[in-house]
Amino acid sequence: MSTATPAAPPTGHSLNFGKVTVHRNLPVAQLIELAIQRGEGVLAANGALACDTGVRTGRSPNDKFLEDSPGIHGNIAWGKVNQPISPANFEALHTKVMEYMRGKSDLFRFDGFAGADTNFRLKVSVVTEECWQSLFAKTLFINADAQELRDFKQDWTIINACNLTLDDPAMYGVKDKICIVQSLEKKLVLIVGTRYAGEIKKSIFYAMNYDLPDMGVFPMHCSANVDREDSGNVAIFFGLSGTGKTTLSADPNRDLVGDDEHGWSQKGVFNIEGGCYAKCIKLSKTGEPEIWNAIKFGSVLENVTLDPATRIPDYDSSARTENTRVTYPVSFIANARTPSVAGHPTNCVFLSADAFGVLPPVSKLSPEQAMYYFLNGYTSKLAGTEAGVTEPQPNFSVCFGGPFMPREPMVYAEQLAERIKKHGTDVWLLNTGWTGGPYGTGSRFKLAWTRAMVTAILDGSLRHAKFTEHAIFGLMIPTAVPGVPSEVLDPRNTWSDKAAYDAKAKDLAQRFRQNDAKFNISAAVRAAGPRN
Repeated sequence: MSTATPAAPPTGHSLNFGKVTVHRNLPVAQLIELAIQRGEGVLAANGALACDTGVRTGRSPNDKFLEDSPGIHGNIAWGKVNQPISPANFEALHTKVMEYMRGKSDLFRFDGFAGADTNFRLKVSVVTEECWQSLFAKTLFINADAQELRDFKQDWTIINACNLTLDDPAMYGVKDKICIVQSLEKKLVLIVGTRYAGEIKKSIFYAMNYDLPDMGVFPMHCSANVDREDSGNVAIFFGLSGTGKTTLSADPNRDLVGDDEHGWSQKGVFNIEGGCYAKCIKLSKTGEPEIWNAIKFGSVLENVTLDPATRIPDYDSSARTENTRVTYPVSFIANARTPSVAGHPTNCVFLSADAFGVLPPVSKLSPEQAMYYFLNGYTSKLAGTEAGVTEPQPNFSVCFGGPFMPREPMVYAEQLAERIKKHGTDVWLLNTGWTGGPYGTGSRFKLAWTRAMVTAILDGSLRHAKFTEHAIFGLMIPTAVPGVPSEVLDPRNTWSDKAAYDAKAKDLAQRFRQNDAKFNISAAVRAAGPRN
């Protein structure tokens, strides 16, 4: 079927798995056939491979560690996100993982790329013990052709020992039997004990967030698309998981550049990945037809409930998790842009799923407000995206991507500020969260309204609208948007109890002020925040 790939230690760590057969870059059909034979998944009625990720159905940020080595120590924002592990413990865990992987009968290796712009491309090797996770990598990253594979020497390596159990985690300097441990100097990631494939994806994004700034590229946790008739009309959408990056960038009237991770170079934006990783909960053909049609043979469903008789996916079911997912190549989107590169953004949209129900559905930001709201990165953690999150929680995540940012926040914020100033990019704050009250009382904004607001942003009409100023947040709110009831544009109007709205708005404003105290920002940027 396939032969063992030769050992390749170009970055100083060995990929020699002894006598283990390593299946390298198998075709999609063969990976799917093997995954089914091995009991790792079943074929859904729509042709996708449906898999279960086990105990963890979301990322495990509390179990992510970074090797604290002398070469990178001074460049890292150490703390809750970037937790240190000693070089000795890293090496001990590396030895443990290699011993475990060498005890398997066979392994699966994917070699490919991160970065659609070849000037900033990194070579990535992903070695997994489960076949379906190799399909995930093949689906998500950029595939190499035969010539590129012949000469392939990876920059980054991920070794995924998803079924390895650490009986003595303290021995390795970690907290739990599950851990994700990364070395920026060795360019090596060790994934232990979790079958959630999103850890593969985010480990390379974390790597790019460290490597790209040194190349003069701004790494972004955003989606991107471009007008089909006007290549100069480019939009980017920043936001954490579940805020709408994938949904809003999959626009039938625009070409998709990518749905989650991009770089902004001196030439424009480029996709870091070759695939999309979309949430499936409540997915419908009418609401998100581009994503619905992308789920077919070659895509991977995670934790989606299937009818036991028909194997038709039930996207309304959260029996396993709210964080049901599908991975598919970006080419499965009919209007995907190939290669996945575009010019400089005309519009930049910050997506915030506000569980307080306080923020306006859309507002235009000044340059100072753009810097302020980017640094604070306010949204709500949505159910299932992380272990232990069962309902939306107010959350500040720096640069709308805090879990994936190894460097100090100002490194990324200054890169954004420089680019929006240089290219005259308009910046908007879009609330895809709650209206008429907080979570549990109000309701989420209708997707049709949000799409109408995005359309008005992208066609340029909203730029020339009349605006009023929010009394507490100072945000500029348009008085009218085509296709959106005018009464919902000012969030206070949607609450039956105005005093309750004012109290909740002041509460959120106070949280912003508590959060912004940790940033060393100018007086002008700090003044761009809430007034109370």
